[in-house]
Amino acid sequence: MLHLNYTRTKLRKSLPKNYVFIIEELLYKSNKYNNKKSYYDKLINQIIDLEQSDDLIIGLSFTVQHLVVNHLHVVGDIYDRGPDPDKIMETLINYPSVDIQWGNHDVLWIGAYAGSKVCLANLLRICARYDNLDITEDAYGINLRPLLTLAEKYYDGTNKAFKPKNSEGLSDRELEQITKIHQAIAIIQFKLEAPIIKRRPNFEMEERLVLESIDYDKNEATLYGKTYPLEHTCFQTIDPENPNQLIDEEIEVMDKLLLSVQQSEKLKRHMTFLMQKGTLYLPYNGNLLIHGCIPVDEHGEMESMTIDGVKYYGRELLDHFEAYVRQSFDHKDIQDDLATDLVWYLWTGKYSSLFGKRAMTTFERYFIADKSAHKETKNPYYHLREDVNMCKKMLKNFGLDPEQGHIINGHTPVKEIDGENPIKADGKMIVIDGGFSKAYQSTTGIAGYTLLYNSFGMQLVAHQHFNSMKHVLLNGADELSIRRVVDKELKRKKIRDTNTGEEIQEKINILKELMHDRFVQ
Repeated sequence: MLHLNYTRTKLRKSLPKNYVFIIEELLYKSNKYNNKKSYYDKLINQIIDLEQSDDLIIGLSFTVQHLVVNHLHVVGDIYDRGPDPDKIMETLINYPSVDIQWGNHDVLWIGAYAGSKVCLANLLRICARYDNLDITEDAYGINLRPLLTLAEKYYDGTNKAFKPKNSEGLSDRELEQITKIHQAIAIIQFKLEAPIIKRRPNFEMEERLVLESIDYDKNEATLYGKTYPLEHTCFQTIDPENPNQLIDEEIEVMDKLLLSVQQSEKLKRHMTFLMQKGTLYLPYNGNLLIHGCIPVDEHGEMESMTIDGVKYYGRELLDHFEAYVRQSFDHKDIQDDLATDLVWYLWTGKYSSLFGKRAMTTFERYFIADKSAHKETKNPYYHLREDVNMCKKMLKNFGLDPEQGHIINGHTPVKEIDGENPIKADGKMIVIDGGFSKAYQSTTGIAGYTLLYNSFGMQLVAHQHFNSMKHVLLNGADELSIRRVVDKELKRKKIRDTNTGEEIQEKINILKELMHDRFVQ
């Protein structure tokens, strides 16, 4: 029945190329006369005799996938904690129609490839923390040997604050090496953050000069006016008189790592695809797709940030953020310009639409036992998004109909396990981060959301944990998903009501103008 929803031209483009003729013959066969039945039977039998049936079935399976999901939106964070993001990227590259709204983790990888050493240090630290360093070495061919050599020289492999979150399957030697690498790259990260904070006062991040906050004699740090004792410290390469200064070996390591990153052909292909298909936000079919937030104050008024002497807020702020990301990507040889610094700011800054918190307390989580110091205060957006009027104001700011539109939001995992509802503000806000990454599934209680949208309306699908293909085949077990209706169209939407319809109509109008100019003179 799927083929009835599409033109024959679109269907033909979706069919496996080696079997287009045969499938079309079978698909469009006439039941009016039976004199061709033996012909159709012969076609099928020939496929079986030639042992092509498996290829045909596999090809048809992909065709069905592409017709069922005509267009795919990925609302960010392909690179967040889970294994094999490179395989996800390859799948998306080969998908017929897709767009991506960047997440904070995606921008971190973009920044690293674009020349930001502090972004590179951050992503390597996260990979070490979650035992995903094989992403960099095996998937992208990035040489971590210089970093390991530095780590082996200066750091202790027993520091429990830096042991990977998941050490299952690791040998004692591997666990020790990752623990050392984790410490080395964390200290490098803190050092690299300081020069950016100092040269960009408009970032308002002076409190994050964490290495300067330490009294190295007393082993204490003073942050936000409060002094804390430190534990699990690893300050071997820090000069108390000049704590932000990289030692020569650290400089050499980061130079080699960046060169390795920028010379990775596979990473280049994936980051280029992220830039081509990605944006910070996307108005689509009357809805706003955005990974993180639109920064607001406690009263729901959009917060502004000053960039190059001009204040921006809401859509304008996000447009400028995106423009600087693209500028940084286009000039990979420049590492200390405003564009490259802003890519890092998107990862960690308080007015970043991707981060959405007042500060990232990475330092505190490693070295301070007091849990109150670990708290990361979310932007008021995250509790105000329950309010219908605020959601309507957001939609209006982005040029969308506040009565008909919805905000499709990612970034913050929905805790279904605690009864949290992903559908908020009377359906105006739909939060679809349900924890695809295994690291989040104990928090959410599910294995992710998919939002389905067609001419009849919207449905939100909550997925259960997928065991394995082997489990499904051996046990005949369906992988269960629970659907709930979000919004039902009283009048079915037609193609003319969509972004695609607008594009088609624009082409029609241009063709009509050309015809008029040529023939009606």
